[in-house]
Amino acid sequence: MSGMELQQDKSEHVHMSSSFRRRTSAEIVSEARRSLRSLATQRPFTPQEKHRQLFGESSSRAHDGRPPSAFSLHGQHFEVPDSRPGSGTRLSPLDHKPRLSVSLDKDGCDDEATLPKPPAERGNTRIGSGGSRARLLRAASINRLPPMTPHTKNMSLEARIGVDQPDDREKLHSAEVTEHKTKSSSESDLHTLIKPRIPQTDVSSEKQSKPETRLGYGDTSDDNMDESVFWNTKVLPVLQEFESFAPGDGVSDEIVGQLCNSCNGLHDALAERGMLGRQCKKRSAILRTLFRLIDVGSDRLNLTLSKFILALNVSGNNLLNICKLVFKISRNASNDALFLTDSILDSLLSLLQCEDVWSKGEAVLYCVGSLKLLSGNSAISRLLLAKGFIGILLQLSKRLMHGPSTTSANATAQRSEGEGQRIIAGHILVQVTAALRNIADQSESRPSFLSNKAFFTLCLILENHRNDLDICINVARIFSKLSTYTECCHALAETPRCCSLFLDLLGKHSRKQDLVVRLLFTLGNLTAKSTEARESIYEEEGGIDVLLDLFQAYQETLSPPEQCHAPEREDVLVKLIRLLANLAIHPTVGTALAANTLCVQLLLELLECRCVKKSEELVINAVATINNLSFYQGESSVVRSQHTHISQLLLKLLLGSNMDAVLEATRVFGNLSQIKDVRHFIMQHKVEQFVITLLDSKTPDVCFSACGVLINLSADPDNRAVLRVEETVQKLIDCLHDFGPQDWHLAAVVCQTLWNCSLDGELQHSQKLLEILWLYTDRGALQWPSDDGVRQVQEACWELLFLPVAERLRQRLHIEGTTGIIQ
Repeated sequence: MSGMELQQDKSEHVHMSSSFRRRTSAEIVSEARRSLRSLATQRPFTPQEKHRQLFGESSSRAHDGRPPSAFSLHGQHFEVPDSRPGSGTRLSPLDHKPRLSVSLDKDGCDDEATLPKPPAERGNTRIGSGGSRARLLRAASINRLPPMTPHTKNMSLEARIGVDQPDDREKLHSAEVTEHKTKSSSESDLHTLIKPRIPQTDVSSEKQSKPETRLGYGDTSDDNMDESVFWNTKVLPVLQEFESFAPGDGVSDEIVGQLCNSCNGLHDALAERGMLGRQCKKRSAILRTLFRLIDVGSDRLNLTLSKFILALNVSGNNLLNICKLVFKISRNASNDALFLTDSILDSLLSLLQCEDVWSKGEAVLYCVGSLKLLSGNSAISRLLLAKGFIGILLQLSKRLMHGPSTTSANATAQRSEGEGQRIIAGHILVQVTAALRNIADQSESRPSFLSNKAFFTLCLILENHRNDLDICINVARIFSKLSTYTECCHALAETPRCCSLFLDLLGKHSRKQDLVVRLLFTLGNLTAKSTEARESIYEEEGGIDVLLDLFQAYQETLSPPEQCHAPEREDVLVKLIRLLANLAIHPTVGTALAANTLCVQLLLELLECRCVKKSEELVINAVATINNLSFYQGESSVVRSQHTHISQLLLKLLLGSNMDAVLEATRVFGNLSQIKDVRHFIMQHKVEQFVITLLDSKTPDVCFSACGVLINLSADPDNRAVLRVEETVQKLIDCLHDFGPQDWHLAAVVCQTLWNCSLDGELQHSQKLLEILWLYTDRGALQWPSDDGVRQVQEACWELLFLPVAERLRQRLHIEGTTGIIQ
């Protein structure tokens, strides 16, 4: 590992596992000496969806078998809840008129005890507003409400909001007076018409004079008097304004703003009395009026209405339609600002935390779908993070995977019910994982992913839904994003069986390129940083075979119809070969891969058929993998037995103009030149001349690789004479002077090369070299970095790598200076 890589690793915030400890100097040196390197690559590109919808264009779900993203939604689609369905027939009157225990009259008692009218007079109940109200009562849905006309505007308020008790009519007298005053004003002035006219009564004084009661739940006439006053003064006037407004009228932004303010004011008034949810008997009248306003067609107003309606705790079809309405609004990116200024996000998140998610399945689907679309906005994404969005989604996922309790005793019905719930759970999890995928783009999300143990839950989702490609791809995208960060990479590597699960998915969906490339990228990140991940993949039964099967499948010659997919297939190979290179860092795994005939053969075939000019990253990764494998030169090594063929392929790269390819090829020669036949090949083809020119590159990595080859070449007496003629010694001294204090590992390799070159008893420019060595072996004369971590690494390399060989070389040169003979 180079000094630059060491500094980068030290500067990163590392996930502190239980086995973390401070490295000793010997361990630092051992790591620095290795010629094995982990490879980096770019994260697979994920194109942004062109359209906001539940399922993307590349979804594996059939279009005719999944919930729609586009639909029409109007007030007529909503039902007034908790109202008894009208039968269309009046019941016979009672023989007596009982006294009501709770009266809505101001005086708390009946005006008179009248006898029941004979049945023959029942028909009179259908005359006038009573008849209109009877027709309204037969309607089970808002679509049966009559259109708002001048006639209906002049109807009594009881006919418009659904009050049908005679006593109630008397209690609404004050409301009718208010309505009469409204009619005297100009109805064309909508701005004036819908201004909230809630009297500013002192609610706190009312609470002090009598205990707070909920409308419809009082036990005394005084309590009901208080509730009646509240209803008539604070609720009814606002409902009257809404009912007076015709949705067909032209609506300006100012009018919409006034409607929103009225809704919010009514919402706050009910909340103050504790009458949200299902606490109010008049809830149906309120909902009926709110549903009607949906037809105004304003996204801003509809979002305000949605928050209000959700606060009234609707269920069934109304809950589903409200969630659909919010989803429809969220599909338009220009509406994102509305969600930032409204508390609707809290209402949606609250819905996701319901325990009985199965009874609200499709509503939850559209709710999560809305949040998924909104999470693509960075500002909303950060707001959701602050509200605990990741934890809420993970808890929802656990409830979905836990499964519902069956409600049917019939086995066939149970299977049918379970299948339907499994399908809707899969749809919801697609939205959940897509939302988490969007959130993962935010750097602030990583602590939340870690603290909520998200990796374990996501792996569990993968395991339970391994056949659902949409879910698998979303989770793979989350992992590919987060595994680029050290702390997340370690947390994922410590998740039980994650590598085994990834390998299983690679074998199961080997032809699904967008999934395969992300899983390979994630595994490459894990193996770059985790020894345990390398061991886990190697020890998994058939794990290496899965990777080599993928290698073989994606390297097959593409037929003409598939040429358009060539870049994607090549990206799979890039990530796969990088994974093999990172695996080879582990001694046991590297030895096994170096001895694997198929692995080496596939790498060599790739170098034979691919051009570095067209497939730069692929070719360079392949050479880097061969470099790591060439580190293991036991008798079983196929790389060692194929050294001649490999040398010929490397020679073509050395003669090219791509410096990255030249550097990788030089590194391989640094390992292979330990073999005598390879050294002969290098000298025969004048490769050493090219290697010597690399010392002038002024790049530490290039000089280090060149010295690796020259050390082995200078071990042969015949080669040393050639190297001296080509001014190798002068270039090595310049390299030591320029890079010594920056990279003591490179300085040690330079000194070792100079030692080999001096074995014949003479060394050019020895006096200049001696001066440099005297300076560099004096600890007090050196300037060390201020960063403690970097200083620890440099001092360890200086003391254990550079100093021993430098002092030996200095002593030899000193003796030469006094005796004229190098010993």
